[in-house]
Amino acid sequence: MRDESAKQAAQEYLAAKLSEEEQIYEDTQNKALALARAPMVWKYIKDTIFEKCREWNAITQEETLTCKETAMGDLRIWCAARRQQMMVHYDSKRLLVTVRNGGRLEHEKDVILHMEGYRTGPERTDRDVHLVRNEQAVNIDMLLVGELRVLTGLERQRK
Repeated sequence: MRDESAKQAAQEYLAAKLSEEEQIYEDTQNKALALARAPMVWKYIKDTIFEKCREWNAITQEETLTCKETAMGDLRIWCAARRQQMMVHYDSKRLLVTVRNGGRLEHEKDVILHMEGYRTGPERTDRDVHLVRNEQAVNIDMLLVGELRVLTGLERQRK
């Protein structure tokens, strides 16, 4: 009996060690992918913001939203009707995107998104990058529309 329990304990130890090594490997690969694809993710965010502003202005048939990229690479969106602005900042070292919205109530905090790699399938190379907030994946299109609604004086969601 002793041999059997020692064998079982050794197998449990080996399984824990292997799963720990696998988790370290996953974390390393996810971080490397997030770093490599971060510029593409930021470009997608910028393009999406510009597109949402163009679409908004086309529907209202006026320049309600003005979107500019600053010399530092941040995006500034101004709402002509309310004289409010929203700033979107990308921190390439920390893989963070911060949204500061002047249309928000004072007690509401900035939106901070983190770029994170993740595994998409059974193969070790099946990976992608997504934006995460409060440990939940974010639909960036929906988030940006909500922020633009707040900037222009509307409620975040339609009733």
